Amino acid sequence: MTARRELILAGLAGLAGLSAWLPGAAMADAAVVDRLRRGGVVAAFRHANAPGTYDPPGFRLGECGTQRNLDDAGREQARRLGAWFREQRLTPAAVRSSPWCRCLDTARLAFGQAEAWAPLGSPRASADEAGQLAALRTALARVEAGRFEVWVSHQFTLSALAGGSTSSGEGLVLGPRADGSVELLARLPPP
Repeated sequence: MTARRELILAGLAGLAGLSAWLPGAAMADAAVVDRLRRGGVVAAFRHANAPGTYDPPGFRLGECGTQRNLDDAGREQARRLGAWFREQRLTPAAVRSSPWCRCLDTARLAFGQAEAWAPLGSPRASADEAGQLAALRTALARVEAGRFEVWVSHQFTLSALAGGSTSSGEGLVLGPRADGSVELLARLPPP
């Protein structure tokens, strides 16, 4: 993709809003697909669209009716995410998700299954955020060449892990650095 085309697509995406997906943008970039195929990385996504902010008072894990959940647009966004991976013939070695319903639903709608994994949970609900981030960095470092994993989590978790903000459904291709930190290799726009 030429730099001029990327600039035009980025400008159009800005006009259409952050949640708009433009075919041919970075998600379809051959270099990103190649990087996932080479493995040793994680494609970490913020859950798909779930209107509102934070969970309501008294929410409980495992009881979706007490949480903020995906809306129709979020469910469709998750399905498009999975469709893109299938079109690229990219199959993750594992799909892990925060135990929050909006994350599990995103992963299951996109990939058909998901393993609930506490370290991907919202750090706002964690008594040990440092331990949670250490577990994520350790797991990232263990992803073998030729394999990649998909993780579905929350904005706060991804921001703490890789820096920066993500919009609903946006993905980050993450790799481990030799010093144990996390390298942001690419962004995958929301589908």
